[in-house]
Amino acid sequence: MAEKIIIFDTTLRDGEQSPGASLNVYEKVEIARQLERMKVDVIEAGFPVSSPAQFEAVQRIADQSTVTIAGLCRAVEKDILVASDALKNAKKKRIHTFSSTSDIHILGKFGDNRYGVSLDEKRQTVLKMSVDAVKYAKTFTQDVEYSAEDAGRTDIGYLCDVIEAVIAAGATTVNIPDTTGYCMPLEFGAKIAELKRRVKNIDQAVISVHCHNDLGLAVANSLSAISNGARQVECTINGIGERAGNASMEEIVMALKVRKDLWAFYTDIISEEISNSSKMVSGFTGMIIQPNKAIVGDNAFAHESGIHQDGMLKNRDTYEIMKPEDVGITHNRIVLGRHSGRHGLVARMKALGYELSPAELDEIYEKFLVIADRKKEVYDEDLRVLMGEEVQKQYEEQYYQLDYLQVTLGTSIIPTATVRVKAKDKIIQESSVGDGPVDAAYKAVERALKIHVNIENYQVRSVTGGRDAVGEVIIRIRDAGKAFTGKGNSTDIVEASVRAFLNALNHKKQFEKDRQEQTENIWQDNPVRFV
Repeated sequence: MAEKIIIFDTTLRDGEQSPGASLNVYEKVEIARQLERMKVDVIEAGFPVSSPAQFEAVQRIADQSTVTIAGLCRAVEKDILVASDALKNAKKKRIHTFSSTSDIHILGKFGDNRYGVSLDEKRQTVLKMSVDAVKYAKTFTQDVEYSAEDAGRTDIGYLCDVIEAVIAAGATTVNIPDTTGYCMPLEFGAKIAELKRRVKNIDQAVISVHCHNDLGLAVANSLSAISNGARQVECTINGIGERAGNASMEEIVMALKVRKDLWAFYTDIISEEISNSSKMVSGFTGMIIQPNKAIVGDNAFAHESGIHQDGMLKNRDTYEIMKPEDVGITHNRIVLGRHSGRHGLVARMKALGYELSPAELDEIYEKFLVIADRKKEVYDEDLRVLMGEEVQKQYEEQYYQLDYLQVTLGTSIIPTATVRVKAKDKIIQESSVGDGPVDAAYKAVERALKIHVNIENYQVRSVTGGRDAVGEVIIRIRDAGKAFTGKGNSTDIVEASVRAFLNALNHKKQFEKDRQEQTENIWQDNPVRFV
């Protein structure tokens, strides 16, 4: 009989750690709703102790969800206590605690002699911390997961000792992460098989894996682990995450679904919701999906060559191993217009995975009418843009807002921009010249706000086709070693560029505010307690 693979989604925790990708509380709640809609088994909602915003996001998701909600914690008493508080109203809750187990991590993170002088003494300290953390977490919930950070590079003998000890302490799931994406598929699968063979009480816990994509092998390693005994996979929508990202949920789910002839495994994921989930995460994070991305990329079901097109016309199975409809991609375009009305808009937004309050509907509907007048036809992509704008307006503090923009340019004149910015209670106007209209506008903003930041990345894309398409600009700025992403949308690409720049600056201000709060309350970092 087929065995179930538990899907543990960490888009809202590890996924958000992608450079420049930040989600506010409202965006996290919306994504959590969509994850629940597609029947994810476990949602890792965040790292509650890391900031007040993280705590609020975990708390709000836990309050509303019916699936298991997990909060991440270090093997630190305070972390576990704060996580349990954030999860207290969850219908199903899991405390997920971790410690480092590889020698390179132990020597780097626990180099101080208070953890032991020799490597063996430090290993024993980490083992005791891990056991104590699991025991403490167990006082708040029966569902406790333990992760051995950098298990992929951990000595197998020591890893077996740690896993056996934490299971004896009460861990119901043991996670074996390839934290640095170092392992090869055969090697990683063999490590799971060795744990199954050598850990005496392994049958008392679910083996989970969490693979990173530094060598492009996260999905392959996850599937290899499943073949050797893992029954939970930790993954993210679109494979987003630290550095090169995590194992892509959609690729794992569809690999198991398409190759049922090879593996007797299944998931509960409603695959028809994959496309909606992918687009929602991409829109909120500002991380554009590469066209050749498996399953959800624009080219995933496109056929360019004559030979492929001929084969497809005769029989779809010649070049398609799955149907686009299987992942929620349809060729039936539902187009809304000015006369579609509120009910039509609400129905379409719901189909796209968004739930609107009456106040949100009023705001979205007014914007919908404006864009319907300008474009005549409004597509799903336009609605996602409107939803993103509404989130920015209502749920992000607007330190800076665009009040006015004028640009002068031509083939024989120097581009000049005048920008008027609302900065809290002040209105500031400045002008500047530049190499082009966008450069001039950015320099005018910097002069107005008396700042200078490094623009690390600038991307422009058309949200829909045609001359009247809404353009989306995604910009990443870097200041004091920290990256911030901003998004802006308009039928005028210069205006969209300025809005994206101000959005990134708003994220920077919010980060500075959160960091200030973090140093003033219970989230201030404390020494490790479990020693």
